[in-house]
Amino acid sequence: MTAGALPRPRRFTGRDGIRLAADVWGEACAPPLLLLHGGGQTRHAWDRTGPRLAALGWRVVAPDLRGHGTSGWSADGDYDLDLFADDVRALVAELGERPVVVGASLGGLSALLAAGEPPGAALRALVLVDVAHRPDDRGVRRIVAFMRGRPDGFASVEEAAEAVSAHLPHRPRPDDPDGLLKNLRRHGDRWVWHWDPRILDSFEGRTDPPGRAERVLAAARRAEVPILLVRGGVSDVVREDIAEEFRAGVPLARRVDVAGAGHMVVGDRNEHFIDAVVPFLEGLA
Repeated sequence: MTAGALPRPRRFTGRDGIRLAADVWGEACAPPLLLLHGGGQTRHAWDRTGPRLAALGWRVVAPDLRGHGTSGWSADGDYDLDLFADDVRALVAELGERPVVVGASLGGLSALLAAGEPPGAALRALVLVDVAHRPDDRGVRRIVAFMRGRPDGFASVEEAAEAVSAHLPHRPRPDDPDGLLKNLRRHGDRWVWHWDPRILDSFEGRTDPPGRAERVLAAARRAEVPILLVRGGVSDVVREDIAEEFRAGVPLARRVDVAGAGHMVVGDRNEHFIDAVVPFLEGLA
């Protein structure tokens, strides 16, 4: 299989029957690796990573989380973290064998709770991409401000690309803004982000509620699987001291930093991210 291979579509069923759209790369007989994107992203965050990992011998599954991309939206607008964790449990159960899970931000938190709290999802290992037991609130506020910044959307894809560039000044602006089309949808004559705007209402004021850090640390310990924390070297969400606190508090956790990457590690430095993850994956064999 080549690194440029196109994915196959697949549908999964999450909690309460919600439909979860996914892309799959790799051979059906290969060991499963589940890629979970962050809040406000879609499965297309992994478009370069998925085929690369499949070429290394994995069956890679990248779903849209509930309320994101072409997956279903919560009918009542509820996006509590426990719902995402239950969706991860459903994904793992439907795969039918223990996967390695790579989870960025919201995806990583969901996977940690799914594996470390009952009923625990049976994972082979877990890679956390710039997410730990607690965030730096300043970085979270910056991200939420960006997500809330244009509720009326954009007049063009180019306008959306300008907003992204202003939000991520450390990342080179792509030559072709049409790559953003996978993260946008039409709403009347405007382009809006391809996720349910009610997600922000559900998360508001609860990004780091009292007791969350202790809960996540306890779940990470109880999961009893190898954990690799991949931190963006210039992340303003997971500071170095937070990452080290997590590593020290979880016996099976290791840590690596990706130099020059912010919170969006995969989008910022995809090749360096893969270089950081591959030795960990190879070590599982």
